[in-house]
Amino acid sequence: MKHRAIKRRNVVIGIGAAAGAAAVGGIALNAGAATASTTANGDSDLVFDPDAYTKLTTTVTDTEGTEHAVTYHFWKAITYVSKPVDATYQSLIVSAPVEIDGTAVDASNAPILLANSIGGYMPSSVADATGVGGGAMGGGGAPGGAPTGSAAPSASTSATSTSNANQNTNATGGATSSNQLLALAAGYVVIEPGARGRTLKNSAGEYYGTAPAAIVDLKAAVRYIKANKGRIPGNVERIVSAGTSAGGALSSLLGASGDSPLYDKLLEEIGAADASDAVFAVGAWCPITDLEHADGAYEWNWGTNALSTGKQVDQTVSKDLQSQFAEYQAKLRLRGLKGSGFGTLTARNYDEYLLKQYMEPSATTYLAALSDSDRETYLAKNTFITWDGEKAGFTWDGFLTHVGARKKTVPAFDAFDLSAGENNLFGAGTTQNRHFTAYGAKNDTTGLSSRRVASDIPEKLNLMNPMYHLVEKVNGKRSKHWWIRLGTNDTDTSHVISANLAARAENLGDEVNHLYYWDQGHGANTDPGDFITWIAKVTGYKKARTK
Repeated sequence: MKHRAIKRRNVVIGIGAAAGAAAVGGIALNAGAATASTTANGDSDLVFDPDAYTKLTTTVTDTEGTEHAVTYHFWKAITYVSKPVDATYQSLIVSAPVEIDGTAVDASNAPILLANSIGGYMPSSVADATGVGGGAMGGGGAPGGAPTGSAAPSASTSATSTSNANQNTNATGGATSSNQLLALAAGYVVIEPGARGRTLKNSAGEYYGTAPAAIVDLKAAVRYIKANKGRIPGNVERIVSAGTSAGGALSSLLGASGDSPLYDKLLEEIGAADASDAVFAVGAWCPITDLEHADGAYEWNWGTNALSTGKQVDQTVSKDLQSQFAEYQAKLRLRGLKGSGFGTLTARNYDEYLLKQYMEPSATTYLAALSDSDRETYLAKNTFITWDGEKAGFTWDGFLTHVGARKKTVPAFDAFDLSAGENNLFGAGTTQNRHFTAYGAKNDTTGLSSRRVASDIPEKLNLMNPMYHLVEKVNGKRSKHWWIRLGTNDTDTSHVISANLAARAENLGDEVNHLYYWDQGHGANTDPGDFITWIAKVTGYKKARTK
C-alpha cells in the first residue's frame, strides 16, 4: 500500500483516529557524533556520523485513518555543542525515513521538521529517547510556582509506544507527537532537540537554564544541523521549527531572530557550530510570548472573566494592566490581516477584529462540519450564537461568557508574589524568581528591598521576545512563513498575543497561516495533516522515492 499525501482539510474538532506501532526492543543505540573529521565550518567536535544509526520500523495512522508502515534510520542523542553546560539537555535526535509502505524513500532533500517538546519554559531532554517523538519535558525540579500551561514532566515516547499521529491536544504544553509522526510518514526528516529550562540548577544552587538558555540551545541545534550539510539527512535550508505553548513561543523566536548577532557571544560560550541559525518556517501552537506585555494583554482579553472558584480578580490591577496594553498596542501600529477590512489594530477595535477575523470563522467551520441534528443541539445549548445557515455570529461579551473561567490570577505572568513560572524564567544566579516588568516590581509583595527590575532584565526580554526582532529591530534573516494556531477556549494567554505576531509578520510581507480552533483549549492541534501539507507547499518539496 502506498502512502497517500494528506489532502483533505480537517475540521476543527478532535480527529480521534488511533494508530499502532511495531514493537522494537533490545536494540543498542549508538551516539551519532564523530570526531575524526571536521564540518564545513571547521568544527572538529561537531561532526554528524551518517552511519551511526539504528534501523527502526513503526506504523503511523494518518488523519484519514490510513495506516502506513514506516522504516526509518534513528540517531540516538547527539550533543550539538562542543562545550555543553549539560549534555542531558543540549542534545538532539534524528529520524529519517528510508521506506514507506514498502517503497524506498530518498529523504536527502526533504524538509526538516525541528520539533521541540518544551512546555512551561521547563527543560526538555531527548537523552533517553529510543525513537521518533521521543522528546520529553521535565527535570531539575519545579520551583517558583506552576509552570505556564500546567507543564509537568512526561515520559519519553519510545519506538515501542503507540504512534498516535492524530492526538488532538497536549494539555501539558510541549510538542504533541502528531507532527513528528505525520512528518515522518510524509517522507520528511524529523529532528528533535532538547534544551535547558528554567528549573535547572547546579550543586551550588545556581540556575543555569533560565532566560535566555532555551533559545540559545535551539539556535545551537540549528547551527549543528546546518554545519553538517551533506552529512545529516534532509535539506538544511528548509528547516521548519515547531513547538507548543512556551515551545511555540520559542519556535516563533527562533524564526524571528535568525542569525541575530545578539546571541553570538552566548552561542560561542557553549561551543555552537560556526553556521547560520536561521530557519525557513515556523509552526507555533498557543505561543506564550511577548512576556513583558503579556499581563496587560491577558487582562484586556480575560479581565472580566472570573476564576474557576467564581471569584473575580482585583479589578483595579486588571484595569491598570489593560491601560498598559492599550498604550503598547497603539505604539505597535499593526494593521489587520489582508482582507480583514481592519486598518490599525488598537485596544478599542481588537475585540471586533478577533471576532470577524478568527472567532466567527472558527465557529462557522465547526458548525458547518456537524450533522444537522448535532448542529441544532449545539445551537440550542449555545444561544449566544446566531446561525443563518452559512455563518455564525455573536458578540464579544457572548464569546467571553461562553469561554467561562479564566485560568490565571492577576498579574498572570509577573506575579506580585513572584509565584509565576515566568518569574522563575527570569531568575539568575542563586535567585530563583525575579520580576521582569516595572509594574510587577513596583507592586512586589515579597518584601524585596528594591522595587525595580534588575539591570540585566531589558536585554533578556529582547533575547526572549520575537516581537523585538519583528518590530524594534526588524530582522531580514527571519522566517518568511508562519503557521500559528490557538484554541478559542485557551485562557493560558491572551488571544491578541498570537494575533499580533501574525499581523506583524504579514505586515512585513511574510506568508501567514493563522487560525483558531473552536472550543479547544491550550495545546490543541486539530489539523496536523494540514500542517504537514503546508510544509510541502512552502518548501516546494516533492517527495523523492527510489525503487
